[in-house]
Amino acid sequence: MERTRDRGTERRRDREPERKRDRERKKRRRRVFSRSFFLSVLLSLGPYFSPALRSIIAFGLMAVMAGATLAFGAVEPWSLATLGLSVIALLFLWVIKGLVDRRLSVSAPSTGLPLAALILLGVLQGITTTDSAGKRFSISLDAEATRLATEVLLILLIAFLLSANFLVKVPALTWLRNFLIFFGLALSIFGLIQRFTWNGKYFWVIEPSAQPPAPFGPFVNHNHFAGYVEMIAPIPVALILRRAVRGELAIVYGFAAALMGLAVIMSLSRGGMISLVAGLMFVVAFGFKRSGKRRIEDRGSRIDERRRSIFDLRSSILDPLSSIPLAASRFVAIIVMLFTIGAGVWWIGVDPVIRRVEKSEMAPSSVGASARGETFFQSRGWIWRDTAAMIRDRWALGVGLGAYQTAYPIYSSHDGTLVVGQAHNDYLQIVADAGIFGAVIALWFIFLVARDTLRASRHGSRVMSGMALGAGGGMFALFVHSLFDFNFQIPSNALLFIVLTSVVSQIASAATEESRCPQSA
Repeated sequence: MERTRDRGTERRRDREPERKRDRERKKRRRRVFSRSFFLSVLLSLGPYFSPALRSIIAFGLMAVMAGATLAFGAVEPWSLATLGLSVIALLFLWVIKGLVDRRLSVSAPSTGLPLAALILLGVLQGITTTDSAGKRFSISLDAEATRLATEVLLILLIAFLLSANFLVKVPALTWLRNFLIFFGLALSIFGLIQRFTWNGKYFWVIEPSAQPPAPFGPFVNHNHFAGYVEMIAPIPVALILRRAVRGELAIVYGFAAALMGLAVIMSLSRGGMISLVAGLMFVVAFGFKRSGKRRIEDRGSRIDERRRSIFDLRSSILDPLSSIPLAASRFVAIIVMLFTIGAGVWWIGVDPVIRRVEKSEMAPSSVGASARGETFFQSRGWIWRDTAAMIRDRWALGVGLGAYQTAYPIYSSHDGTLVVGQAHNDYLQIVADAGIFGAVIALWFIFLVARDTLRASRHGSRVMSGMALGAGGGMFALFVHSLFDFNFQIPSNALLFIVLTSVVSQIASAATEESRCPQSA
């Protein structure tokens, strides 16, 4: 009996590996079946699923922009991580859309190349080697900070591609236009209300870890609020001047632009005031020019003006009437803007604005030193002087992207205990961070943006050219503001700038294609 049991046990042991192999085969078949079933269902729903995914990605990117702004500009570690994960989630949805469509088409404007080059430079700076003694070497003086800055740049590049592929086509551009204008309006109203009701807490409920010196709206620094809003304010002005909007919507857009301008003034950001004026002057200088010949025509016949623009004002529910003539609506909108700004400044009080301007070096010599409060050198000049010393020493490859705060005490003319995280001049900082190569990349990027803005502003559609002109005015305003502050290093502001850049680049490409097409068959 015992021998019989032993033989049965041995047989079961011998068969056990074969049984395991059978179970593994069945599991693999189930997995293959589930994957193939999922893909077949996904492909069968493609015609219905793909448009929905496109809308989800477009609205999702706008939601990410709003969330990053409201989360203190995404400067906190948790908000920056949320921004990165959200953009990666939208990228994942884009891949799913490619599987559904059975092809992944990617439109990559040339303005993204400098950003890609800067990422490669950051990767090079962050490479660390160790010698036989265990000492670590890298181009960057803070390799970890450089890697983090490179990751942020990569997230911005992904957002740039998402915007270029999902926010510039019908009807996403109309959604984006209205989102930016009305979000900027809401942000300005919130900032103005908070200015009068500030209780030391963000959104009246969130206790800051350290009391901010000059908060405004959801931003820790009033300069960053001004930098964000000054990029949006020129858009409605450009649409009005290019006669892309009319009637009631032109007046609403004018009111929105006026409140955004008022909020920038009341933020008491001197750089913001100067930059806003520069952006509006840019729009006015080019806004009254004709947008070129109207080449959007049907083959063999002329298309009516109202049907010429696929983004016509009537596509918006806010403009059901169009009885007001274009010239009259434009004039009324300008009057509304001027009246709103003037009345707002008068009601709030002009004294804070005057005192803020008098604190700058631009104040007349008749004003005493005590009234002027601070000179340019006291405000930023000493930081620029130390940054220049940093550039002279590390002129080739810089101290490393994101490593400015670590490197500053080495080159500081003070005792080195003062913490300075930014140069308060984005042009000086890119040279300090990335050396001569960073300067070349920055000039390359500015050239591409300027070229695309000029091309896009000549688009045959008034709405398209107006949107491009307004975005160009906003970008120009931030370029000017970057002479005094560091808005490009605030993730929410950099994200908005990148989206505007992608929009202008895509409209420029459409304008170039339009100029090559014959007017008639």
